[in-house]
Amino acid sequence: MAPAPPLVSAAAVADVSTVDTALDTARRLAAEDTRAGTGRTAELWSALATLAARDLEAARAVEPHLDAVGILRDAGWDLDRIEGIGRTWGVYASEAPGATVAASRSADGSWTLDGVKPWCSLAGTVDAALITAPDNDGERRLFAVRLDPDHALADHSGWRARGLAGIPSGPLTLTDAPAEPVGEPGWYLRRDGFRWGGIGVAACWFGGAVALGRSVADAARRHPDPGAIREMQVGAVDEALESARAVLLDAARQVDAGRAVGERGALIAARARGVVARAVDEVLLRAGHALGPAPLALDDEHSRRVADLQLYVRQHHAENDQASLGRRILRGPEAR
Repeated sequence: MAPAPPLVSAAAVADVSTVDTALDTARRLAAEDTRAGTGRTAELWSALATLAARDLEAARAVEPHLDAVGILRDAGWDLDRIEGIGRTWGVYASEAPGATVAASRSADGSWTLDGVKPWCSLAGTVDAALITAPDNDGERRLFAVRLDPDHALADHSGWRARGLAGIPSGPLTLTDAPAEPVGEPGWYLRRDGFRWGGIGVAACWFGGAVALGRSVADAARRHPDPGAIREMQVGAVDEALESARAVLLDAARQVDAGRAVGERGALIAARARGVVARAVDEVLLRAGHALGPAPLALDDEHSRRVADLQLYVRQHHAENDQASLGRRILRGPEAR
């Protein structure tokens, strides 16, 4: 049997220079049912890494759309139903003090959302979003919401980031916003796909680091006498990237084999994200040492990539996430 074509073609990667073209790519990928766990997980994460190596903002736009469509498919929605609400999607599950959303069910069975949801990236650009909110009984649920400006107002005026500048994030104010429940109460966080989605984000971090690693190696190759220090930096970057690549490939195999489920799946995901995040931090450090200040000051593509990656990888919560991984390991053999 002939191998399946790659999820992301060279032409698609070349045409992700804007958020709109990135979202077009996301829709094409989602149409193929690219969910993790369906036998092509390694290819999916490779596609995300490939996009991120080209442009981290593009990957940051594509990944949530794929995640949202995958979640809805897990809940039994088909693509026509999904696109009937929105052609492009975000996932808004963050919480913050003073920013709350409440879901209310009326007598006729319909749902509405009211309140403020923090950290809603591209809320003024995508058509729809999956939004978490407590229901009438106080249980956290997931809802599909069309971001109609009459009911959903995005405020990105506070976005001051130098990294991912084209992916603004900010509060989304919902007012009597019609919503459709997705799954039962608590289903969103209990799904094994919730953890797998977190590894997909790590694949994006990895792709950005691969691009930086190429810059380090290319600069050493151009130098007439690289010397031991430059060679050492290239070697250190390679070690970091290969450790991240290996853990992502192993996690993909475990997902497709049905072994990354339950507590074991949570451990696999936490470990993979941690290894990739540490590799990214190492590559950022080594690239700075190897290349010096010139590309940060004078090379627009390089300086943007560094800023984008520094911000994106902070979705990993460093020592807090390491402590969480340690707790999982200490629970006992069932978590290993």
